[in-house]
Amino acid sequence: MRQVKYHVASTVDGFIAHPDGSYDGFPMVGEHVDEFVTSLGSYDTVLMGTNTYEIGLKAGVTYPYPPLKHYVFSHSLDDVDEPDVEMVRSDAAEFVRKLKAQPGKDIWLCGGATLAATLLDAKLIDELIIKLNPRLFGTGISLTAGTPGIITLDLLATKAYKTGVVLLTYRVNYA
Repeated sequence: MRQVKYHVASTVDGFIAHPDGSYDGFPMVGEHVDEFVTSLGSYDTVLMGTNTYEIGLKAGVTYPYPPLKHYVFSHSLDDVDEPDVEMVRSDAAEFVRKLKAQPGKDIWLCGGATLAATLLDAKLIDELIIKLNPRLFGTGISLTAGTPGIITLDLLATKAYKTGVVLLTYRVNYA
């Protein structure tokens, strides 16, 4: 079965973006960025919520991660004229459950916080990969928009970069 991996940048104080959804302030150059781009080859599918996808739309980008198949979970966005971008209007958990059962590579949950919380609640995220950035935002969009109580994470790997970014890889333990 395919795995869903929430692979996301975060500040030390747990924010993935500023309150307006922007993410300036994260280091965008360095070995951690190069390795992230390389890691995209382990996925064939990307999941995004409305707010995450809208960031690219505002810049005129409708297909941000070629060649990945994009599923955007939104009830408010219009369809886009991209063959590999599909708007999902149905129940996110049920859709992802079926997607995981299909053959293919792992599935990247790009964001955002609400979709992550929904999938955690449904016990559908297998790994949490956090690019912990040496930044404090003080306020913003948190890693998840709430969770259904305490979720235990089992540390699988760590890697520290010269930029101060630390990559933390956890298996989500729903037991």
